[in-house]
Amino acid sequence: MTIRVFIPGDAGAVAVGADEVAAALAEEARAAGIDIAIIRTGSRGLFPLEPLLEVETPEGRIGYATVYPRDVKALVAAGMLAGAPHEKRIGRPEELPFFKRQTRLTFARCGITDPLSLDDYRAHGGMKGIERAVSLTGTAIIEELVASGLRGRGGAGFPTGIKWRTVAATAAPQKYVVCNADEGDSGTFADRMLMEGDPFALIEGMAIAGIAVGATRGYVYIRSEYPHAVAAMEKAVAIARGAGLLGHGIAGSAHAFDMEVRVGAGAYVCGEETSLLESLEGRRGIVRAKPPLPAISGLFGKPTVINNVLSLATVPFILAEGARAYADFGMGRSRGTMPIQLAGNVKNGGLFETAFGITLGELVDDVGGGTESGRPVRAVQVGGPLGAYFPRALFDTPFDYESFAARDGLIGHGGVVVFDDTVDMARQARFAMEFCAIESCGKCTPCRIGSTRGVETLDRVIAGRDVERNLAIVEDLCHTMKFGSLCALGGFTPYPVMSALTHFPDDFRRAPAREAAE
Repeated sequence: MTIRVFIPGDAGAVAVGADEVAAALAEEARAAGIDIAIIRTGSRGLFPLEPLLEVETPEGRIGYATVYPRDVKALVAAGMLAGAPHEKRIGRPEELPFFKRQTRLTFARCGITDPLSLDDYRAHGGMKGIERAVSLTGTAIIEELVASGLRGRGGAGFPTGIKWRTVAATAAPQKYVVCNADEGDSGTFADRMLMEGDPFALIEGMAIAGIAVGATRGYVYIRSEYPHAVAAMEKAVAIARGAGLLGHGIAGSAHAFDMEVRVGAGAYVCGEETSLLESLEGRRGIVRAKPPLPAISGLFGKPTVINNVLSLATVPFILAEGARAYADFGMGRSRGTMPIQLAGNVKNGGLFETAFGITLGELVDDVGGGTESGRPVRAVQVGGPLGAYFPRALFDTPFDYESFAARDGLIGHGGVVVFDDTVDMARQARFAMEFCAIESCGKCTPCRIGSTRGVETLDRVIAGRDVERNLAIVEDLCHTMKFGSLCALGGFTPYPVMSALTHFPDDFRRAPAREAAE
C-alpha cells in the first residue's frame, strides 16, 4: 500500500527547508523499501510549524512540525509513516487552536490539496461556482455578488459587485479582467499563499468575472519577487486551459475566456490599479488621474475589472453556496471573512481567516500569542507600511472596515505587524515618509516633494532641533499629502505618521535620551 505524505511547496516552507525534507524522506523511504507518495501542498498557514510534514492514516492526516532533513531518518525509524508518537508529532493540524477557531472560506483548500491537481480541486468543492455561473445571466451573477457584500480585499474595500456592474453596463467590443497580485505591503503574504496553494480558485474566480461582465481576456499581474507564485500560476493556467476551464466554450458553455500571467518589475506603486494598468501596457508604472475609472476606460482604454487575488478567489464560494451563505458572516457593512496575516514580533505568525468582527486584541494576544520576544506589545500596524499604528488602548477595535476608519486606521490587505516595547515610534514615522519618497512614482507634487520634506523634518525632530515647530510642519505636510495626492501612496502615508505622533507623542520629544542610548 502506498503511504501518502504531504509536504508544503509554499515559498515560506521552502525557505526553511521543505524541499530538502521532501528529498530526504524520498531517499529514506527508498532505502527502507517503503512505498510512499509525496504530495507538495500549499501551506496551512501557521509558519512556526514549518516545515510541516503530514502523513495520511486511518485517523486522518497526522502532522509532524518543524521537521528538518536531519530529523527524517529518526522519524521514519520511530514509525512516523504510520502516525506513531514522537516529540514532533502534533496530531491532526486542524485540531490545533490556531486552525480550529478559523472560518476558512477563501482558504478552505490551502494546505490540504495538491495545488496543481484539478481532480483534487473538484473533490474539495472546486468548479461548483463556475458550473452555476454558466447557468445564469451576467446580471444575475453580478447581483449575487452585490448581495454577498464582498468588498475589495486589496485595501480600498470598494464593493466588488458594484465595480462589476459598472463594467458590464459599459458598451465596448473588448473588456478585460485584471487580477492585482502585486502584493507589496509589509507583513502580507495571503495573495502569495493562495496562488501557490490553490491557484485554480483564482482562475475560476476570474473566469466567472469574465462571464459576468462580458470579458474574454484576463491577466494576473504578479510581483517579480514571487517566483514560486509565478511558476504555480503559469502551470495552473496551462492545466486549466487543457481541461476546458479556459479558452473557447469554458466549462461546457458558450462563453470564451482566456488569461495569462504577467510579471511586474518591482515597483510598489504598481499595486495601485492605474499604475498597474500602465505597467501591463508596457509603460512605466505611473498613476493615472481619475476619472475615467478603469471600469469604464481601463486596460488599453477598454472597460476593465481590476480586483485583488483574495476578492477574485472568494467569488467561486459565493456562486457555489449563494450570497446569503457568505453574507451571514461578518458585521455591519463588512461581510464575509478576511484572511488576516500576522507578522512582525509575534509568536504565532501566519494566516488566520475569520469573520469580520474579531477584535484587534484577540488577534494579537490570543491568536498571535503575543510577542515572540516575550516583551510587552507596544504597537500594532494594520494595513501595510501605510497603515496606522494602534496602541494597546485601541485593542478593543473590531476588525472591520468601518471600525478601523472610525479610529483613523485602515485594514488594507489585512496585514497585522506587531512591535514590542523596544520600538521607537519616531523612527517608524520617519520610515513611512522615507518609504513614500523612495516608492513615489513622482507624478504628483504632494507625494513626491511632501515625503522628502517629511524625512528631512522628522530628522530634525529626532535630533531634537526646534521640535514643536518641526512637528507642526510634519502635521501640515501630512494634511497636504492626504488630501492632495493622486493615489493612496501619498494619501495614506499620513496614517502611520500621524498615528505615531498621536498615540506615542513622547517618542518625538526624547532626543537626548535617544542619543545617550545610541
